Amino acid sequence: MQVQWLIESVDQKIKLQGNESWQDDALHIHVTTAQMILGNVEAKLSVSIAKDEKIFMNGYQTWTYSPELTRYDHTHGLNRVPKSLLRKYGFDRYGDYHFVDYPQKKGITHGESWCYFRDGKKFRLFASLDEDPGYTLFWYDANKAELTIQRDCKDVQTSGVFHAFDLFYAEGSEEEVFQAWFDAMTLKPLTTKKLFGYSSWYNHYQNINEEKIRFDLSGCDKVFQPNDLFQIDDGWEPFVGDWLETDVVKFPNGLKVLVDEVHAKGYKAGLWLAPFVAEEKSSLYQNHPDWFLHHHGKPWCLGANWSGFYSLDIDHPDVIAYLKQVFYQVYDVWGFDLVKLDFLYGAAPFGNVSESRAKRMKRALEFLRDISKGKEILACGVPLMPSFGLVEYCRIGCDVGLDWDDAFYMRLLHRERISTKNAIVNTVNRRQLNKHAFMNDPDVFFIRTENIHLSDKQKDDLARIQALLGGVFLTSDSPANYTDEMVKKYREYRKLASALVTYVNTDAGITIEYALDGQTKVVHFDCTNR
Repeated sequence: MQVQWLIESVDQKIKLQGNESWQDDALHIHVTTAQMILGNVEAKLSVSIAKDEKIFMNGYQTWTYSPELTRYDHTHGLNRVPKSLLRKYGFDRYGDYHFVDYPQKKGITHGESWCYFRDGKKFRLFASLDEDPGYTLFWYDANKAELTIQRDCKDVQTSGVFHAFDLFYAEGSEEEVFQAWFDAMTLKPLTTKKLFGYSSWYNHYQNINEEKIRFDLSGCDKVFQPNDLFQIDDGWEPFVGDWLETDVVKFPNGLKVLVDEVHAKGYKAGLWLAPFVAEEKSSLYQNHPDWFLHHHGKPWCLGANWSGFYSLDIDHPDVIAYLKQVFYQVYDVWGFDLVKLDFLYGAAPFGNVSESRAKRMKRALEFLRDISKGKEILACGVPLMPSFGLVEYCRIGCDVGLDWDDAFYMRLLHRERISTKNAIVNTVNRRQLNKHAFMNDPDVFFIRTENIHLSDKQKDDLARIQALLGGVFLTSDSPANYTDEMVKKYREYRKLASALVTYVNTDAGITIEYALDGQTKVVHFDCTNR
């Protein structure tokens, strides 16, 4: 495979040469440098595709919509969103929009860390082996039949040897190419055990209290098994960022009493928090403005959730000390077994002269892993490859909604928006990570009929696809309200989650072949076309 590559300094006055070597299916391009600030780092190669061949470009983070595309499609940016809304709601802060240009041109697609071209059952996989030097950006221009690969390392200072690219390429079946990639990274997941259970979010949202949590817990014996997860999601804290205390109105007796009740039933206790961010109304933001990451003299706003929220500076020693105190309280004082850590992308919106954006993200995750020894992490809102091998469970799609695809005007927004339809697409297209990088969390499913606007068919499709392709199987229903028929339905889904998936076809809808109880079965879903 012929590769043309170029490395320039930030002022483009220096162009570097280096060593290019193929080792089996891996291409390594390393250069020897004097001290310099990096600018453009890219490689180009010709990649022709057939008329009906599918293109997959992995999106920046957990929630980024990542469909298979055709040669006639393009990756959507935010050009349809009025500038006034961008300024007010910060839609460009949830993805890669603030550091990647979107050409918005037919036939041009892009993604981070890996991509593939699929012609029927044949896959051609291009992937990164190491993101520490910077996210590997893949750009495909179908008009030129050209794949451009870039390092997201602009403004990083380097001296000595710089790993411009460490790339992997393989052709073959889905299982062959992805297994070969994970083998090349010598990557092992922290667990391969599926996680079942409950999350309070997609029913109560932030409107939780001790009474509601206790009621939902009371019915779990209908369907749950020992070591299933009972997770208290967002809404227990006074404000996002203030993790050392609970909302005394909602939880007058604190959280430990509830953890003890969860443990008494034989379940794991889980708690949601967003360790690297804080909202504007929080005491943390009001009392410690110097703890926050600044860009051009202002704290970096990550979006409009809650009262608006901002990135903490993980290089500030007081931030690190605070988070250690928080995790000690969550684990050792309150007794939680698992944490769902959300909005993690907030740790690394930028790199600096000493490290890339991607390396900073990985360093933040390594810190969380270090202070969570003996406990489990479910990561969410996080760039995926830096998470490989560092968390037990990881969300691989956007939040599901209580309807199918939100209001029409919401579909014009960022690729990280809430959408049940988009969550299913990501569950299917990132399925290869499950049991290799971590256990995939496709988000929750629903059986209930109250407070929901999905049809019975949509709920059934969502649950079955999650059961077959995911590694986490949570509901936000209150099992206390389940009828006998609903209990039967839950048990059917749970049994389906033990099936061995042998083939997935996405050429027309979603077709999944699987083995269960000694029988091979095939099920077809047309749900993503609704």
